[in-house]
Amino acid sequence: MSKIDFKEIHLGSLIHQAIIEHNIEISRICNSLSCSEEDIRQMYEAKSLDTEIVLRWSKLLEYDFFRIYTQHLILYAPQGNTNYNNLKEKKSLLPQFKKNVYTKELIDFILERIEKGEMTKLQVINEYKIPKTTLYKWIDKYGILNSN
Repeated sequence: MSKIDFKEIHLGSLIHQAIIEHNIEISRICNSLSCSEEDIRQMYEAKSLDTEIVLRWSKLLEYDFFRIYTQHLILYAPQGNTNYNNLKEKKSLLPQFKKNVYTKELIDFILERIEKGEMTKLQVINEYKIPKTTLYKWIDKYGILNSN
């Protein structure tokens, strides 16, 4: 897949790109999703889709489209050090997930922004709340040419 804009997610275009890359026939898609060709075209144009549909697309294309939203949350709603909503004091019946799980795509996205000079290391640390040690481990492991 092409580079994903984690800030402005357009799910329909990402799905369409995956269909092109996998070269899947429209008839197979229609059968798998139980919908018409027109429905499929409308989904390609949609910025967001119902979660049940996203789940079906994820299975058909063997790609976790939900992870794109997870990466958005990690980048643009990072976990703070304060108990802003006192979440730790409240018990929830919802499953709890460790938020700071960075995928290779996300790491590449961050390092590319530094390498292209779009952001400095300090800006990445401050804007995305990525720990300094984590960022420097990424740089050591994956390397970048530009050292801001």
